Amino acid sequence: MSWITAEQALAQLGTKPQTLYANVSRGRIGARPDPADPRRSLYRQEDVERLAARQKGRRPAHTVATGTIAWGEPVLETAIATVKDGRLLYRGQDAAALAEAATLEEVARLLWQSAAPPVFGSTTQVGEPGLPAAYRATAELAATDMPTAGRTRTVLIADAARTVSFLAEALAAPGDAPLHSRLARQWNRPDAANAIRRALVLLAEHELNASTFAARVTASTGAPLSAAVLAGLAALSGPLHGNASQSMAGLVEQAQKQGAAKAIGAHIRQGSALPCFGHRLYSDGDVRADSLMAAFNVPIVFAELAATGERLIGEKPNIDFALAALTAAFNLPSDAPLQIFALARSVGWIAHALEQVETGALIRPRARYSGPDPMIS
Repeated sequence: MSWITAEQALAQLGTKPQTLYANVSRGRIGARPDPADPRRSLYRQEDVERLAARQKGRRPAHTVATGTIAWGEPVLETAIATVKDGRLLYRGQDAAALAEAATLEEVARLLWQSAAPPVFGSTTQVGEPGLPAAYRATAELAATDMPTAGRTRTVLIADAARTVSFLAEALAAPGDAPLHSRLARQWNRPDAANAIRRALVLLAEHELNASTFAARVTASTGAPLSAAVLAGLAALSGPLHGNASQSMAGLVEQAQKQGAAKAIGAHIRQGSALPCFGHRLYSDGDVRADSLMAAFNVPIVFAELAATGERLIGEKPNIDFALAALTAAFNLPSDAPLQIFALARSVGWIAHALEQVETGALIRPRARYSGPDPMIS
């Protein structure tokens, strides 16, 4: 990834500084502090080049499509959430502010626009709680639930609450208490309940990420809401998405043995990207990470990695870093980040599924063929 100065960016764009700053605030151009002079900013070169090319004239359709798929221009409208001016907004409300006191149930009410906070209660629990049980429970529900077409929103909200309840039944302790309390009880870490609550709120929704897009495409076919959640779970499991915090393990181990500076320096010298630092939607740092880590005493090794990483690469820790720190701080199960992520984001997936159902449209893009031409006899 290449970064250029404001002067170089303006020369390519042929615009005024105010226009450059506006494109940064709208997320069209990534920016970060200049390591050599923190008072100045550097700008992501590929973003500048993309905008410059657009200003020269209408791009071919295939170029537009390619640019939208990978962190490019928006591909559909949503009233659910967005990242704007460095803030994560849930239907216009600041997610970090909500995380100060709200529960996941209250966020579900907001995102689903339901009359009351849904109840995600359960009276039983699977024999061996955890992610495998969560996937099985959701798959069984998806195989038997009704399609969404032709059913009222009130009925679909009930389906939504039941789907999240099934997921919670496989991950958290039984009961009708808020999900953060049930997770803390399941892991026998009552002192972690407030931090878990905050994590669930911050992770409930994040615009059109990979798993949400998978859920939304599934919902567009008329499939049950539980099928959309199953699609989201499948996409979430990848190391570049919900499992990203696992990549911190090696770095933490190295830092514990030889110090943060040497551990991070070794990554940089090997040409490896530093895991769990930076986020392309946040030019001044992932606000979710700051909000979550304010809820607990960050372990010393994580605090040192955060400070050293920012100093050496100019990027701040992201939410995956914060989840790894949370797990270490309370000695949670190693897969706690993915469990928290899955339970929280199921609320956002359902919000997008409900919104997509209202459009009545199938999401069906075209592929640009690059294979061999047909044989001519």
